[in-house]
Amino acid sequence: MKRIITYGSFDLTHVGHINLLRRAKQMGDYLIVALSTDEFNVIKGKHAIFSYEHRKKILESIRFVDLVIPECNWEQKIQDVIELQADVFVMGHDWEGKFDFLVPYCEVVYLPRTEDISTTEIKHIIKMS
Repeated sequence: MKRIITYGSFDLTHVGHINLLRRAKQMGDYLIVALSTDEFNVIKGKHAIFSYEHRKKILESIRFVDLVIPECNWEQKIQDVIELQADVFVMGHDWEGKFDFLVPYCEVVYLPRTEDISTTEIKHIIKMS
């Protein structure tokens, strides 16, 4: 079984997230999503609209996602890849090169983001209304 892992906040889930998850799942048999906890989002300087539990429930309801785990810190990625036996680490192309340190442990793939949609932009529009 080929295992894929990806990471993110997945706040205000939109078609860009769905596209990324679908393409990630197409790369293997089992998709693991490491979802940023509320506490980790604070460390990253992000504020999620929805709580970790709500974002987790949304991700678990998406047919491409097989397992959702908490992402609590930047350093856990190597350990997650090893413990969960991930074969491929997938992130959006805007992170290109940032996770190449995982290459000794798994394949690293940067997928193109869906054009014309971003959570940051959605939050900005909401704030302006």
